Amino acid sequence: MSIETGSPAPDFTLPTDGGGTVTLSALKGKAVVLYFYPKDDTTGCTAEACGFRDAMPDFSGVNATVIGISRDSIKSHDKFKAKYSLPFTLAGDTDETGVCAAYGTWVEKSMYGRTYMGIERATFLIDKDGIMRQVWRKVKVAGHVEAVLAAAKGL
Repeated sequence: MSIETGSPAPDFTLPTDGGGTVTLSALKGKAVVLYFYPKDDTTGCTAEACGFRDAMPDFSGVNATVIGISRDSIKSHDKFKAKYSLPFTLAGDTDETGVCAAYGTWVEKSMYGRTYMGIERATFLIDKDGIMRQVWRKVKVAGHVEAVLAAAKGL
């Protein structure tokens, strides 16, 4: 599925760290930064999470909620969140036909000549009315949080 700017963001409800749940439509009235990442506690994913962590005061200042999504278990999210003092929600999408599929982040990848299915690092900026305002695909971690923050400030 292809997500286009200007279209409504696909709604979802997912389990989160700490035993909770998050529903996108319940966040109307706030901008939402939804970022998909491959795996808890790996080099790139940790750098990205810590970048969002460090910028949280700025995201809060523009009334934006940050949510990280991977296919890891909630137990893994709890450990990852505690280890790096992450102040935002981590949600688990353990069903490849779920939210990752709806946002087009469950893709074929290849490494060392082997192909496999995995999460494409991608970020979606959703406005306070639930409309997709910007999409970043195949994200490179360096400078990404700053680009997302600049776009959120422009909402």
